[in-house]
Amino acid sequence: MREEEVHYDIAVIGGGLAGTCAAIAAARLGRRVALVNNRPVLGGNASSEVRVWVCGATAHGVHRWARETGVMGELYTENQFRNPEGNPYYWDQVVLDAVLAEPGIDLYLNTDVREVDASGPDDAREVHSCTGWMMGSERRITFHAQQFLDCTGDGLLGHLAGARYRIGRESRAEFDEPWAPEEGDEALLGSTILFHTKDAGRPVKFVPPAYARDLTTTPILRNRVLRTGDNGCDYWWIEWGGELDTVHDNERIRDELQAVIMGIWDHIKNSGEFPDAAHLTLEWVGSLPGKREYRRFLGDHVLTQQDILEQRQFPDRIAFGGWSVDLHPVQGMYADEPGARQRYADGVFHIPLRSLYSANVTNLLFAGRNISATHIAFGATRVMATCATIGEAAGTAAALCVAESLSPRELATKRPELVRRALLRQDASVIGLADDDPDNLARTARVSAAGHLARLAAEPTVRAPGAPSPLTRDLALLLPADPALDTVELLVHGADDGAERELTVELWGTGRPENAVPVDHLRTTTVTVPAGGPHWVAARFDHRPPHPENVVVVVRAEPAAALVLLPERTDGVLALRSRVEGDAAVDHDIPEEDGQLVLEWQARGLRRQTFAFRAAPDTDAFRPERAVGGFQRAYGGPQMWVSGPAADEEWLRLDWDHEQRLTEVRVVFDDDVDEYLNNLHRHRTPFEVMPELVRDYRLQSRAADGTWHTLLTVTGNRRRHRVHPLAAPDGGPVRTDALRLVVDATHGAARAHVIAFKAFGA
Repeated sequence: MREEEVHYDIAVIGGGLAGTCAAIAAARLGRRVALVNNRPVLGGNASSEVRVWVCGATAHGVHRWARETGVMGELYTENQFRNPEGNPYYWDQVVLDAVLAEPGIDLYLNTDVREVDASGPDDAREVHSCTGWMMGSERRITFHAQQFLDCTGDGLLGHLAGARYRIGRESRAEFDEPWAPEEGDEALLGSTILFHTKDAGRPVKFVPPAYARDLTTTPILRNRVLRTGDNGCDYWWIEWGGELDTVHDNERIRDELQAVIMGIWDHIKNSGEFPDAAHLTLEWVGSLPGKREYRRFLGDHVLTQQDILEQRQFPDRIAFGGWSVDLHPVQGMYADEPGARQRYADGVFHIPLRSLYSANVTNLLFAGRNISATHIAFGATRVMATCATIGEAAGTAAALCVAESLSPRELATKRPELVRRALLRQDASVIGLADDDPDNLARTARVSAAGHLARLAAEPTVRAPGAPSPLTRDLALLLPADPALDTVELLVHGADDGAERELTVELWGTGRPENAVPVDHLRTTTVTVPAGGPHWVAARFDHRPPHPENVVVVVRAEPAAALVLLPERTDGVLALRSRVEGDAAVDHDIPEEDGQLVLEWQARGLRRQTFAFRAAPDTDAFRPERAVGGFQRAYGGPQMWVSGPAADEEWLRLDWDHEQRLTEVRVVFDDDVDEYLNNLHRHRTPFEVMPELVRDYRLQSRAADGTWHTLLTVTGNRRRHRVHPLAAPDGGPVRTDALRLVVDATHGAARAHVIAFKAFGA
């Protein structure tokens, strides 16, 4: 056995997506980081060992423009390019490559941390080191660091350090949460093992092992749905252990879950109820339970059900989520009630920095499913893409703590702007935060462009003539009102019986800038639709909001009429339709709570399509100024520059009154965060690279004589966020009074899209 001691700025314990993103974020800010994982692969529950699909704020497409950016966004888009078929082994390599690309990270796999050296009073402890055993290598390694991150999921590091935590459910009285039980208890969400099947092309028998559970002796056949076309995460409900200790009883839970999987497969193959299963065989069965819940640490803020569903905007918000408050019965697969109860907010919700550090250990942060949240709120924050964005924020905070000699609490309460600006600079997953970074010299520049998209419309063409979409239900368009929305013309097919029809058309506000559903009724008008057609009809609203916002134009049902649906995406616009009886909002095996707006108004099935319309007056939503100092995500509007009609050259330009000394440029392009990229299960997206993403571009500076000099040329880009260091031929900063970003090609979109153009100096 070999004893080793190593020293780092930051030690990240746990290599799931939370820990991976934390380590990458900290390393990119110049810190030396140890990433320590007790398994041979990274990714945690997302890895090929467990194979849970990476859900997040999009919530299977329920929320709009909600896909994560930052490090998690890079993983999503890189996986989509490399691995469009969703191979779990290829996903492992995407995650590993992202870590290996950072020279500031030292990766320790198969290293189980089980000892912690910490001292101090109960309310102000400090971690000095932690020690892990590297399995198979007989190395006992002690990690010294200034800041420690517990990304273990189960929270073992923090527990050993003396951090305060909870296990189980709080009472309803403690936080006044409607879904909490009257009395608190230690009940948990259980663990799950998944399996994959394949068609062997010939009959394959199955002889069950002796331990296979006889499903006829359980409530499963009565209360759960078995289908031969399902496998993998379709069987998320194979869950058990909520009445046990999901850590100390892990082996017992694993045995029970595997026995049930064998019983399910025995029933499918041998009961005679599934004749189409004759050619199916088991391809893979997990051997590690995917844990959902254990310790939840106590921070300076405990996230609650009300925080989630009321979408509270914390001043120190550092990430967002969008998954439902998703709670499962304690008995898991043996429960008589449905496998889950879910409630969605009207849009994404926010997570504060104060929920990411220990209230009583001064140099301990955490990320993932163990953050400071009640059992109810944890039901929404626990999904992995959300955990990953929390990880990026925690890693960013840890790096700033080291750089500024601050504790996490001091950072959150005394210098929160450092975190906010760092997250915006790295294009992290935050919403509603404008760029106020004083180091971003673009904010002091005059912004111009070769042109911008000014006319908001979607009209039939020879290539996209459109098709009738009957108004058998309410249909709607979400579009920006910037600076006003006087009139919306709609292309409508009239009745076939020769009679006119009256259509009721309403204008609604979204309630909050981050939402995309009709909440606040603003105006109602009626329009007359002649028979036949289609005809352009005008709905007049004369809506002039005090600030730019999204609005929803709702066309109420009229079965004799139809809107024209075009098979094309329109920038800044979404087509919506109301639910009718029989529509499955998310999962048809889960009963849905009434009164959930994001389920009542759906965009799924209408992605990259638009109802034909023309809006007046011209819009300012895509002016070049939107790419400087903005929100970097849709927030009361699309928040990007979009080029205008085709020109000889599409460019976005920054001009200063005086010469600047520039050392770095950052550009954020549009990778359509409304497109759902979770391909690790059954979902497939047709694009390996989002069409809106800029493919080829040049960065130019203006010389004293007025000529433009190309500083760099990029071809084949497939990243949303690009960071370009700048240097003059003598190695010093680039001196210029103007920069120009020239877009030469996209990955298919007709216009150039730029979300942010930033410049930093010496």
